[in-house]
Amino acid sequence: MIPMVDLKRQYHDLKKEIDAAISDVLEETRFILGPNVSALEEEVAAYHGLSYAIGVANGTDALLLALRACGIQDGDEVITTPFTFIATAEVIALLKAKPVFVDICPDTYNIDCSQIAARITPKTKAIIPVHLFGHPADMDPLMEIARKHNLKVIEDCAQAFGATYKGKKVGSIGDAGCFSFFPSKNLAGYGDGGMVITRSKDIAGQIKMLRNHGSSKRYYHQEVGYNSRLDEIQAAIIRIKLKKIDQFNAARRHNAASYCEEINNKNVILPVAASGCEHVYHQFTIRSHKRDLLASALQKENIASAVYYPVPLHQQDVFLKLYHYSERLPQTEQCSQEVLSLPMFPELSREEIRLIADVINGTF
Repeated sequence: MIPMVDLKRQYHDLKKEIDAAISDVLEETRFILGPNVSALEEEVAAYHGLSYAIGVANGTDALLLALRACGIQDGDEVITTPFTFIATAEVIALLKAKPVFVDICPDTYNIDCSQIAARITPKTKAIIPVHLFGHPADMDPLMEIARKHNLKVIEDCAQAFGATYKGKKVGSIGDAGCFSFFPSKNLAGYGDGGMVITRSKDIAGQIKMLRNHGSSKRYYHQEVGYNSRLDEIQAAIIRIKLKKIDQFNAARRHNAASYCEEINNKNVILPVAASGCEHVYHQFTIRSHKRDLLASALQKENIASAVYYPVPLHQQDVFLKLYHYSERLPQTEQCSQEVLSLPMFPELSREEIRLIADVINGTF
């Protein structure tokens, strides 16, 4: 069996360090906003060349708190992509704002910046680009539009820790960058966790307050907030992996190159990295008009695959009920019918990649 992600291999490689870090937390008995959370915040901020990083409970909360800190509220509109995990738009809806969806570029699966300006209205207050599958969105034209219309930019970096756009780390380009440390992510804990990075003292201060019940001083509350604090044990684990994130991302790129060398099937479109972008391949996602046949062939050989995402957000029942979307987004809709993600993790071997490629090349 070749899984989508093999968490055991990485744990066994890091077992001594991780077990010691967890043991230290248990001995220290400082479990909420402890020293590892503070240290991780400093390390992640430094990695991105920014002044502030704030640990939160998960990636969804990172987006939610960032939107609130940027002033998004009832009746506002936020432009984003329909081809992503629901959390990206869910947080907009939770604040009683409206997600406005823009179609994607079919080569990178990211928001098509050339279509953003046409969707801006007087109610538009922010844009959330998603660096999907680990490939950076095209941030230069997006930031130009945002500056022209005085819009906030919150980067969804849940799948792209360490990816770069024209030499800049994703998350460091907009007003805030939001990360998930869900176990399958390219930088991951062993449970839920998230983080927001920013250069803005005001945004950072607001998020720190909101994550802790709207309180800057114990038992004194300025806002209705949340219980959204990064767990100390998760922070200790993530700190160990952070030291190796560039190594892990390089291994993912190496594996992606191996896939591209081994797969030779005219019915398959391979992923690309756009000029100036350093992809981290959280997912290695191919396209085929016979996607389901490929998935079935892989399953017969005990090889995992997955579809991210089978139903675009503008066609999800929950948003159809709330917003009555009727527009067609043809690139998104076509990609949702054709994408297939293959196993991808740093410890994946060339032999396993060759086995996967042999099945793909032998299909049809």
